[in-house]
Amino acid sequence: MPQGPYDFARTRAAVARVPAQARAAGAAEAGPDADAAVRGRGPGAPGVRGEHTHSEPPMPGVKAVVQRSSVRGQILDALRTALVAGELVPGEVYSAPVLGERFGVSATPVREAMQQLALEGAVEVVPNRGFRVVERGTRELAELAEVRALIEVPVMLRLARSVPAERWAALLPLAEETVRAASTGCAAGYAESDRAFHRAVLALSGNEQLVRIAEDLHRRSQWPLVSGPVLRGRANLVADAAEHTALLEALIARDLDVVCSLVTEHFTGAT
Repeated sequence: MPQGPYDFARTRAAVARVPAQARAAGAAEAGPDADAAVRGRGPGAPGVRGEHTHSEPPMPGVKAVVQRSSVRGQILDALRTALVAGELVPGEVYSAPVLGERFGVSATPVREAMQQLALEGAVEVVPNRGFRVVERGTRELAELAEVRALIEVPVMLRLARSVPAERWAALLPLAEETVRAASTGCAAGYAESDRAFHRAVLALSGNEQLVRIAEDLHRRSQWPLVSGPVLRGRANLVADAAEHTALLEALIARDLDVVCSLVTEHFTGAT
């Protein structure tokens, strides 16, 4: 099975923070009975309809679900980081068992995390083989930037007219964090701080659905392309981050012309 030649040191380090007990719970899922018990079916599953459970304590089953969710969440975060960092290569097929070995967990939480990425459009299922990282071109990236601009620019301009200066000033630490992240040249680290900044700005609208949809589009726009450079260079990241600080300064000053120019450039420049 083809696997990408990239080092998964970053993602292994992220998963290493999962408590040993939780990793053990994930490994235990490899057995069919254990996996069925976690889902609430099969031998040892407490509370299954039609079974007598008077002598079985109900808590272990609940605890196993919580632990598995924790492992799956850690793996999902690690895979998202690997995707942005270029460690998961567009067009390559990755199997859950092989990735599980690299992360030190069973294949089950890896497979569940990959299925979530498939729902998000980052990978596609290859029957009997694993998951292929979706190949994306510049056209898709330009389309995502256009949709983001259609959603976020009008909202930012509306907020520019109504949100007091002190609320914008409170976001300066987030903007400064994007500058620090960009200066390291780490695309994955910058991607996370970039999303946090945009999420905080849009949260001022009070529209949770808007924030959720915009963040999904933002995350998809950060995936690597199949052609051209996999990662944006440090200079591009620094320039992008500088626009965050400039935007907040214009919002604090209520300079709507500059705000309009900056937010429009911010999205068109992202392509």
